[in-house]
Parts: sequence; C-alpha cells; structure tokens
Amino acid sequence: MSKSLCEFKINIVENLLKNYVYKIKLNYQNYLNSRSLVSTRTQINSMLQIILYTPQIPPNTGNIIRLCANSGARLHLIEPIGFSVDEKSCRRAGLDYQSLADVIIHRNWFSCKEMLSDRSIWAITKFGNKRYDQVKFSNNDALLFGSEISGLPKNIKDEFARSHQLYLPMQNESRSLNLSNAVAICLYEAWRQNNFIDTDYNFENL
Repeated sequence: MSKSLCEFKINIVENLLKNYVYKIKLNYQNYLNSRSLVSTRTQINSMLQIILYTPQIPPNTGNIIRLCANSGARLHLIEPIGFSVDEKSCRRAGLDYQSLADVIIHRNWFSCKEMLSDRSIWAITKFGNKRYDQVKFSNNDALLFGSEISGLPKNIKDEFARSHQLYLPMQNESRSLNLSNAVAICLYEAWRQNNFIDTDYNFENL
C-alpha cells in the first residue's frame, strides 16, 4: 500500500471517529436538555416550540436558530438532517455552532412527538385546512414544519386533525414560502397572541 493511500485512509478513520465522538457529546447534551425540560416544567411551559422535520438547507436553519433565540422559543430538529452539524461544517455553512447547544436533535418524529406529548402540536403545510391566524395559540404549543424539499410526509400529516393543519396564504401562482420566513410568520403570530410573553414591554397599554 502506498504511503499516500495509507494516509488517506487514516484521515478517513480520524474524521469518522471525530464525528462519532461529536455525536456522543451531542446526544448526551440532548439527554441533559431533555432532563432539564422535565425538571423545569414551569419555565418550559412558557416557551413555544418550533420543530423542523429533516431540514435540508443550512442558512434556513441558521436563521431559525437566531429567530428562536430572539423570541425565546425552543428549536427541535428531526433527523436525517441534510447537512453535518460538526463544528467545521457549521462554520462553513455560516451556522453558529455554539447556539446548537440550545437545539434538541431527535432521531425521528416519534422521539420528538414523545418529548412534546403534553403539548398541542400544529402542522404547518400548504395543504392545511385552516389559515394560521385563525386559530388560538397558547404559549405551550409546538409548530411543526416540513423540509424545504418535500414538506411533511403524508403519513405524518395524517396524524393531525384537519383543524390542526394550518396554511399560510399566498398568491395563486406561488409555489411556496422560504422555510425561515414561514417559521417567522407563524412564530411571531403565536407569540403576539400570547402578548409577547417574557418581554419587558407592556402591550396592554396600546
């Protein structure tokens, strides 16, 4: 075996080990996060939850991470994710690696659904039956969004009552909204309905 080929294989093994170690650390952090969710129920109950089902485009997720940080919402990502979340890849994609500590990553939809079983979950889909601003959100709710490529799978949409499948209005010739824009619209409507909870401004005096 040539020296260059041997070095190439060593590099592959090293990268695999780094990713494996990172996954262990991330899973452990998620475990701690999930424990903190249970142990600080009062605090978490005042947080809206945003769920991204298999997100594919890093800048969209980056925008949504910042959006959640600014609004006090908790972000959940459901695997498989269309990009790597190791530190080097996050830097390359323009994601804030440190902010991923506040993101919960789930292996599948069932895992996410189980963690949020005490919440009302709304599915946001262009095939929804009710406009997003025509429902009453509580500060305990979760909003589920599909991937940029294929949206929400039919079997997941079918788990939701028609009244819990929401859509955002668009012009007839439009195909879809950018994911981060759709999340921003829905999240801020839900937050508005809850009087922008955890902000210092008193909106009741308006």
